[in-house]
Amino acid sequence: MMNWFSKLFKQNAKEQTTPMKKFLIVGLGNIGAEYVNTRHNIGFKIVDFFAKKEGVSFQTAKLGEIAEYSVKGRKLILLKPNTYMNLSGKAIKFWMEKENIEKENIIVITDDLNLSFGTIRIKTKGSDGGHNGLKNTQLLLNSSEYPRFRFGISDQFKKGQQVDYVLGEWDEQEKAKLPERLEIAAEIIKSFALAGLNETMNIYNGK
Repeated sequence: MMNWFSKLFKQNAKEQTTPMKKFLIVGLGNIGAEYVNTRHNIGFKIVDFFAKKEGVSFQTAKLGEIAEYSVKGRKLILLKPNTYMNLSGKAIKFWMEKENIEKENIIVITDDLNLSFGTIRIKTKGSDGGHNGLKNTQLLLNSSEYPRFRFGISDQFKKGQQVDYVLGEWDEQEKAKLPERLEIAAEIIKSFALAGLNETMNIYNGK
């Protein structure tokens, strides 16, 4: 009886001292009230939605806003860089190094003009696709091999109007569909930490 109790006590103590596995969940966007509801800020919108859903709050920290959420032995650090989109990599690199998080345990959430509205594409690696946030991240991490979660915003703009379109606000049809897409995006974040990247891609890509 005592031997059994002793083993149980040691097992519980070991579980309590095992460090939590960390994940960095990065939503890309631009700071400022004028950008809040723009297509380019879908990364911010997704991590904001996740944080609200799980009852955690963002706090201002170095190079961004940070919120922490723990689930089943995993610690998710949500990051919204305050460096503006073009220097997103600076914040990502800082928090990866500060929290000692490997590249495979980060996921960068961004908008994608090459995907129809709301389409989800999760990848283990890839090019920057012309996205300045990913371009700077690749430059500072010296690698294109890190997970990314692309959210389609479509390319329904006339020639020469790309910047206005990306920095424009969602139209009424998009606004109506966003809540359902945000719910799925929140599921993806949790699945990434709990089930892993490959399983998450199998379940959610193309949804």
